[in-house]
Amino acid sequence: MFIDHAKIFVKAGDGGDGAISCRREAYVPKGGPDGGDGGAGGDVILAGSNQVSTLIHIHYQQQYKVKKGGLGSGSKSSGKSTPHLIIPVPPGTIVKDAETCEIVGDIKEIGQELVVAKGGRGGRGNHHFKSPTRQAPYIAEPGAQGEERWLSLELKFLADVGLVGLPNAGKSTLISVLSNSKPKIADYPFTTIIPNMGVVHWGRHHEHHFTVADIPGLIEGAHAGKGLGIQFLRHIERTALLAHLVDVSVSTNADPVHDFKMVRLELSSYQESLIEKPFIVVATKTDSVGKHLLKLKRYCAKNKIPFFEISAVTGAGVPSLMRAMAKQVEATRSDHVAIRV
Repeated sequence: MFIDHAKIFVKAGDGGDGAISCRREAYVPKGGPDGGDGGAGGDVILAGSNQVSTLIHIHYQQQYKVKKGGLGSGSKSSGKSTPHLIIPVPPGTIVKDAETCEIVGDIKEIGQELVVAKGGRGGRGNHHFKSPTRQAPYIAEPGAQGEERWLSLELKFLADVGLVGLPNAGKSTLISVLSNSKPKIADYPFTTIIPNMGVVHWGRHHEHHFTVADIPGLIEGAHAGKGLGIQFLRHIERTALLAHLVDVSVSTNADPVHDFKMVRLELSSYQESLIEKPFIVVATKTDSVGKHLLKLKRYCAKNKIPFFEISAVTGAGVPSLMRAMAKQVEATRSDHVAIRV
């Protein structure tokens, strides 16, 4: 099951209480206070991990609580601090405060950590409160309370290239050819019911790579909740390039230009910025091409839209398509580096 939303309650550990204790030993008439400090409560931390790909593991466990730090004791012995609670999440997870909707953090990389609830400090034992006028203080600090909050988690895939198009446009077949992904493929609509992600390696020694996501097919009205598309449109918000796949085979009776325009409309209806992204049009299934190819090709030429013809089955046109994708991704990455500098 693909889960890309979750709401959880997190409670960091409270600090342990400081101890009230006085040294009592034979032949030591003025032992003095020796109450130890309480242990610190552990934090709750979300960490990017490649061991999980959805939020299903936290969807069914909504509460995460860390135990209280240990109590201080005599002989200035401090209580044990409780370990941090680390919750793995997929890269691409946006964390928001569920009550204010404020973004707490954005986990983009494997190994990145985000403290979402800070543990409480341990209370001080009574030996800290000794003074010339108070030789045996019977006071100590309680531990500070750990933070607690409700969080809303939303997963948005971090793909460089997003494949979009109507159901059965050939997205799953193409991603399997481009990458090491092995999606479910069949000759009927909505074979893909969750986004597939693949890694494409390129270069003389395959030293470069980019990621490509196969977004489940859109239909007319997807932005309003029809079909499967609305569930996954958010996953193309971060892509550097959109590849519109259009079926031009003899088996389809649809107008390819209409199909392309309809998908563009659904994207803009969901979020206007999606159609401002760089995009290309890819005519698929050209191994059994029908009358539609020429019409789509002329439309793209007239509107100066980058156009590619491929057959994922035979491999025709795939290498040039891959190079174009890689070029756009690298240009986008360079722009981001320049902006950061």
